[in-house]
Amino acid sequence: MENTTGNDGTTKVNDGSIDVSGSALRNLSLKTPKGTRDHGPKAMAIRQRLLNQVIQVFRKHGAETIDTPVFELKQVLTGKYGEDGKLIYDLKDQGGELLALRYDLTVPFARYVSMSNISTIKRYHIAKVYRRDNPQSMRGRYREFYQCDFDIAGTYDPMLPDAECVKVVCEILHDVGVGDFTIKLNHRKLLEGIFQVCGVPADIFRNVCSSIDKLDKTPWNDVRQEMIEQRGVKEETVDRIASYVTLHGGLELVNQLSEDEQLARIPRAREALQDLRLLFQYCDIFQVANRISFDLSLARGLDYYTGIIYEAVLLAGDDKALSVGSVAGGGRYDNLVGMFNPKRKQQVPCVGVSIGVERLFSIIEARSIATVRTNATEVYVASAHKGLHLRRLEILNKLWTAGFKAEHSYKLNPKLLDQLQHCEEFQIPYAIILGNDELKRGFVKLREISSRQELEVTLDTLIEELRRRLHAS
Repeated sequence: MENTTGNDGTTKVNDGSIDVSGSALRNLSLKTPKGTRDHGPKAMAIRQRLLNQVIQVFRKHGAETIDTPVFELKQVLTGKYGEDGKLIYDLKDQGGELLALRYDLTVPFARYVSMSNISTIKRYHIAKVYRRDNPQSMRGRYREFYQCDFDIAGTYDPMLPDAECVKVVCEILHDVGVGDFTIKLNHRKLLEGIFQVCGVPADIFRNVCSSIDKLDKTPWNDVRQEMIEQRGVKEETVDRIASYVTLHGGLELVNQLSEDEQLARIPRAREALQDLRLLFQYCDIFQVANRISFDLSLARGLDYYTGIIYEAVLLAGDDKALSVGSVAGGGRYDNLVGMFNPKRKQQVPCVGVSIGVERLFSIIEARSIATVRTNATEVYVASAHKGLHLRRLEILNKLWTAGFKAEHSYKLNPKLLDQLQHCEEFQIPYAIILGNDELKRGFVKLREISSRQELEVTLDTLIEELRRRLHAS
């Protein structure tokens, strides 16, 4: 294509598809695309603090980080998400490859493990994902958003990695301080056993799971109608399902289901109940068992789950800011890695959790009434008189060389009051004030911004004094 310039001075592309003229830009209604948003300094300060808290927990549990491309071959993503596959963003064929924006971080991780011939890894990954969804920004639901994933891949004894994932979720939600929460828990093999007992045909198991997964936000009668009219499940079968999926409790419910004679005849259901019993034991040792609710309505509609599944929800009470749905979810997916390399003799079982950081962020942002500090500056170099900008630069350079986070005014002769007001506005803890008389004696004034107290410090001891004060605070 070639650019041409018209008589009116506009630039045109020869296929007529792009108009970058001034008039076109003036007529443009400026906004972010639907389901996206800008993040200003205050929002980014809150966001970065939240992400740092999440990363600290991941690293405390020994995870290392990876990154993968923001888009994948379309065939890598298709067939992994059940009905949610319709939400994948397809990209135009360019260079002979059909591509799609990543929908989550789990499938790219499984592709990475398979392609790299990895047998064991504990990793975290924080990156943006994309969904052609119906956005609800007030509930932290966007089309472009960050996911924070923690996954353990490898062949290990039952429920040890799974229990640690539950512990990770509890630690993160506790550390970020969003309030009381519970972790709903279920097992896909147990659901499979229940559906078998109730007479659900095996070929629609996943479809029924997708319907059951809506019970957290859809009344049972609506879900019942969907299973009958859209899934083709018989009414008596649906009513038998209801007798199970309305149950929730703790270890006592696991024991109750273990006495169900029909479930006891199904090996996969027995295995699931044993897994759940172990998980409760380990979570009790980790002191998080009181956070668990064994909830048979939890289904997690994604196709790749094979075992334990869980979902963290906030207990809103009267706080409307907490009405954001689930804030974390995950489970075991033992067959996903093998889908990318069927010839591989040994599977790589995986279990993981994804933190709904956007929803947590929307809660914290809504609560953040006080001024949020948006920079990390430790000291501001100010001048009290004209003609001191060169000395400012000298001291500023010494501070940077010594590792301090420092800044100054970009005006040659700024007013002292303006400089000090800048420090107060941006909550910079200290200011170094240069004055002619003090400099002649080899001194500067060190001002504590919060108290407005000042003391004279020699230039020779300035670095040491500033470091001592910052360390003490």
